[in-house]
Amino acid sequence: MSNVLIIKHGSLGDLIQANGAIKDIKDYYGNRKVILLTSKPYSIFMSECPYIDGVIIDKRLPRWNLFFLYNLKKLLNKYNFTKVFDLQNSSRSRFYKRFILNKADWSSSISTLEAGQTKKDFDEYPVLDRMELQLKKSNIPTKYIKDIDLSWADVNISSLIKQHTNRDYILIFPFCSAKHQNKKWPYYKHLISSIRREYKNNYSVLIAPGPNELKEAENLNANIVLSNGEPLNIKMLISLIKNAKFIVANDTGPAHIASHLNKKGLVLFGSHTSAKKVSIENKNFKAVSVKDLSNLKVDEVLEKIKDNLD
Repeated sequence: MSNVLIIKHGSLGDLIQANGAIKDIKDYYGNRKVILLTSKPYSIFMSECPYIDGVIIDKRLPRWNLFFLYNLKKLLNKYNFTKVFDLQNSSRSRFYKRFILNKADWSSSISTLEAGQTKKDFDEYPVLDRMELQLKKSNIPTKYIKDIDLSWADVNISSLIKQHTNRDYILIFPFCSAKHQNKKWPYYKHLISSIRREYKNNYSVLIAPGPNELKEAENLNANIVLSNGEPLNIKMLISLIKNAKFIVANDTGPAHIASHLNKKGLVLFGSHTSAKKVSIENKNFKAVSVKDLSNLKVDEVLEKIKDNLD
């Protein structure tokens, strides 16, 4: 039997957003196996997703590494993929289309373009609109693409939460990828102090750093949530966000999780992109957008928290 491949290397926020599309694809293809090609940091998490039948880790080595390409092609050919959904739409995935999976029917942003439309024009659409158009081009009903269900990733962390607080909590994500420092608001330490003064004993302030964020987290005046001294895995992170009273974050993966859990919160945007383009804002999860994040004052963010928290 022929099988279906979905390519989505990351990041975390992008994979969260792709969950609805993945479910729509799986529902459409029924008993055909749907396999995800992704990167190692997300492989364990996505291997537990009920909408896919398996995960292949792409080491994403340089494309001049012929040994790597040969082995990847050999591995992928074992699955007899006749349909590929390129949800990454990157130069790497386009390279794979040309040299590794060139016999499969390929769905991508380029194959979705209307006559006279450029990829640059297409990429201006909100990300979930782009995925919806891409699937519809392959005649796939898009029931879940904008109704993302993360209940499969929910785990019971009540005992872990009790180790860090016995009150409702505001969850702060002051971090961002080292490659995207322009997404980072620089005043979280001052915001945390302001929240503590404003709400005193009403709320705890928690942060949940990733593996490369522990040192930075130690410099912030907040409770650091770890599990046995280690950063939370993705499922635990999702559950921590689900149980929060309010979230404040940069434009990162945890912000997308909060949005799709319909949590109350704020995401802070500079000029790197817009909330509309990344499909993150809803009635509960609001965007604060400015041209320069360094000019966004702590008092302004605190007022937004006060307006939306209660």
